[in-house]
Amino acid sequence: MDSRESLRIAIRSIRAHKLRSALTVLGVVIGIASVITFATFGASVQAEIVGDIGDSSAGNIYIFGTPEGDEGFDRTFQPVFTESDVDRIRAIEGVDAVLPRGIIQVGSVRQGNQTLARQQVTATTPASITPDSIVSGRTFTSGEEEVVVNERMAEAFSENLTAGSTLTMVMPNGEEREVTVTGVVSGTRGELPISDFARQPRVYAPIDPFYNSVVESPSAGVRQRAYPQVTVVSDPRQIPATKAAIEGYLSTDSDARQLSAADTELVARSGSDFVDEISDVIERITRFVTGIGVISLVVGAIGIANVMLVSVTERTREIGIMKAVGARNRDVMGVFIIEAALLGTLGSLLGVPLGLVVGFGATRYADVGFSLAPSWMALAVIVGIVVGVVAGLYPAWRAARVDPIDALRHE
Repeated sequence: MDSRESLRIAIRSIRAHKLRSALTVLGVVIGIASVITFATFGASVQAEIVGDIGDSSAGNIYIFGTPEGDEGFDRTFQPVFTESDVDRIRAIEGVDAVLPRGIIQVGSVRQGNQTLARQQVTATTPASITPDSIVSGRTFTSGEEEVVVNERMAEAFSENLTAGSTLTMVMPNGEEREVTVTGVVSGTRGELPISDFARQPRVYAPIDPFYNSVVESPSAGVRQRAYPQVTVVSDPRQIPATKAAIEGYLSTDSDARQLSAADTELVARSGSDFVDEISDVIERITRFVTGIGVISLVVGAIGIANVMLVSVTERTREIGIMKAVGARNRDVMGVFIIEAALLGTLGSLLGVPLGLVVGFGATRYADVGFSLAPSWMALAVIVGIVVGVVAGLYPAWRAARVDPIDALRHE
């Protein structure tokens, strides 16, 4: 029996039981569509986040301290980088700008009779506010009682904040400081890439006069402001060399090294380092969630195996006739394996477009760009076909073992 005849018999059997075949294929369709949906959504989120980080941090190097053990997480952002460190880092070859950042503890922020509870305000320099990031107004001026806010903060009050609005910051000791909003920004230069994920209302104030966290500088012997995080701006082409020079300074002569705990590692990470780490995390999550979709494929495989076993029982007499006219065991196995493979292939071909449609809808709902996952799509189709073949092996083997004489006697 040639392969074309086996294919013809398999198609005839599928068409003879349309509803049963459709329900069997549906299990594979759901499994393939689930895999494609999860993989596509994961690829879309990854492309969106990585693209944003890559665009905003291409020339940035982020410096901070991180404890080696989880028990020291509360020391991750301790103010250990002194003004002396900032000046020395600024003098390193390849460094274009140094942007220190600090945290100002604030109990609440009030506009008129409306109060918004806040735990901290970000202290930074005017250089952190770039013209491209200003939505309206201007940056603040060092030494003045001025702040800028992001768009979320501007919309947090019933009367939206604009340039010229007045805010009252209530300090932890109860002191009230009235400040003028000079502008609304979409973000600041020097923020850690992961800060964008929170998308919280934020207030940015000048280091002078608001930031007062000081320590005694081991190198200068005087009390200086100290910062928990510093961002270095450099030419993207010089990032590796600049990063290496900064790491060398941090590990030897820096005040931060002497002020940090022994188990704290001072790190300098470029934007590409964050991209790699975040991509790795998203990829792992995608693999895990997509693996859940594979469970549907297993269910589909069980459905195919069940249908094929029923088909063997129903077609016992047909099998006997095939063997009586000269069909070999492998010919009988071929018919049933082809039938199972057809069910798996059909489910794969229908599942891919369905998964893409659902994945596209998920990206629209999450407001991220749509990106394909070609490798997952190809893998899903291959797995769908393999699932059909594997699920049909035992029923095909059982059909091949049917005794032709007993089969012809079967009613």
